[in-house]
Amino acid sequence: MPRPAHILLVEDNRLDIELTLDAFREAHLGNTVYVAKNGEEALAYLFGREPYGDRKQYPLPDIILLDLKMPGIDGFEVLRQVKGAPELKRLPVIILTSSREEGDLALSYDCGANSYLVKPVSFEGFLKVVEQVQSYWLILNVGPPAEGKQ
Repeated sequence: MPRPAHILLVEDNRLDIELTLDAFREAHLGNTVYVAKNGEEALAYLFGREPYGDRKQYPLPDIILLDLKMPGIDGFEVLRQVKGAPELKRLPVIILTSSREEGDLALSYDCGANSYLVKPVSFEGFLKVVEQVQSYWLILNVGPPAEGKQ
């Protein structure tokens, strides 16, 4: 059995944060979920800037669940910076948004998103999404090697 995964949830909506965390608890997944409440906090976490400099306490995530529509630094900019950084570019980034706009979908993939999921409106739907993310991204999917390993 692989170790529990580290997941970074980047979400500014308090209710969506609670819904996501509740779904992870309900699914009885042993993963650690770190929450960044905006794009600036997410980038600080990912790049190990204070107060997230201790990688034992704040390890790099195995996957990022990223909302797009946030004030200030939005999800698109977080995605651009992650995929533009040699040390982070191989991290799977899953867009988790309420946007069904074709432009958002296209731009997400153009910026390097690995997947695009539209947030379900019901808790049951959200629970299914969380279970499927777990099944595919953390169990079935063979992730890329760490940067520098070929």
